[in-house]
Amino acid sequence: MNTKPQGKIRWTICAMIFAATTINLLDRQVLGILASDLQKKIGWNEIQYGYIVSAFQLSYAIGMAVVGRILDSIGTRLGYTLTILLWSLASMAHAFVGTPMGFGLARVFLGLSESGNFPAAIKATSEWFPAHERSIVAGIINAGSNMGVIVAALLVPLLTIQFGWQATFIMTGALGFLVVIWMWSYYRTPDQHASVSEEELKYIQSEQQAVKPIAWRELLNYKALWTFTIMKFLIDPVWYFYLYWLPKFLDKTFGIPLGKLSLPLMTVYLLSDAGSVIGGWFPTWLIQKKSYSIDSARKTAFLVCACAVLPMFFGSYFTNLWFAVIMVGIALAAQQAWSSNAYTLVSDIFPSNAVATVVGFGSMAGALGGVLFSMVIGWVLEKTGSYTPLFAYAASAYMIAFTLLKLLIPKIERVEIV
Repeated sequence: MNTKPQGKIRWTICAMIFAATTINLLDRQVLGILASDLQKKIGWNEIQYGYIVSAFQLSYAIGMAVVGRILDSIGTRLGYTLTILLWSLASMAHAFVGTPMGFGLARVFLGLSESGNFPAAIKATSEWFPAHERSIVAGIINAGSNMGVIVAALLVPLLTIQFGWQATFIMTGALGFLVVIWMWSYYRTPDQHASVSEEELKYIQSEQQAVKPIAWRELLNYKALWTFTIMKFLIDPVWYFYLYWLPKFLDKTFGIPLGKLSLPLMTVYLLSDAGSVIGGWFPTWLIQKKSYSIDSARKTAFLVCACAVLPMFFGSYFTNLWFAVIMVGIALAAQQAWSSNAYTLVSDIFPSNAVATVVGFGSMAGALGGVLFSMVIGWVLEKTGSYTPLFAYAASAYMIAFTLLKLLIPKIERVEIV
């Protein structure tokens, strides 16, 4: 049943989602890279910057509360195309503001529009790939997150030095229009796609089940939804911490200005990119080559990730730039591997027509966690100037989440929707 067919259309779909995710994170990361310079030009303090970041997270959470259900209702093609178009416009809007309040409003619109990307990506994956390939695909798509920040680390300093920060927001935001055209013209479900062979269609559908639409109240009864939600609430704030404060940490601790940020940031996110792909491949390898069950393979991957981030307890005490860069890179590799498996966990448990809703619900909780943690970060840095308690949380959150997973889901298995 798992013999690979000749058709490769599903991998073109994967490439499209990878491109969308890359631009999604590129647009999100521009502010983080420019934060130190904009702080000097605009005049915000650490607490205000925390609020600006929180504005994105809160609106992202609000979007997540509804976007999954919308995608399940209107379909992936229309929903995904609209969300890319809207976040591209919101990203460009940053160029036309010049106060902390203005940036906060721009982040609100960006958060609302960007909230559709990962639910749409996971829904597309469940439509286009059999279950045993979804872990690899999730890793590739999640690598788009890292590719976005890698591209941002390369482009944003160069564009800003050459053209100014306003032009940088406009040019990076406009890239999304290319994916809008591609998505609308090419994406269809497998059974409606003219280029899909009968062999590939049978392969895609070989591990899918036909199920009726699922109501919110039915999903809320499943412990797996709440487990995924708690995991996202605990772990997503760590990603946002690195995304928005790593450039500021490097500037403060090692005196790295905007013009020299590219190489350290690219190194960190290249490592995390590798972690994303390896994180998707590793449990698949355990299942196919070592005869692990889905439950044991997935939990082994989570445990490895939780152990890999523990050295970041000492992150604020690193005195060598490149040692710090490598250690943060390893931590982010583990974070992205964790994220790949967390998203795939949803596909392991829920049918495809519930996937986007579950992912949206959990991601909403992750964004709310980001709201709270971002405000805490701003307050801690403004009052103490110390990153020590922040790194302590970043190092411990994964083991806490893994322990909860073991307790709440003793065995990962498909749920029966009745």
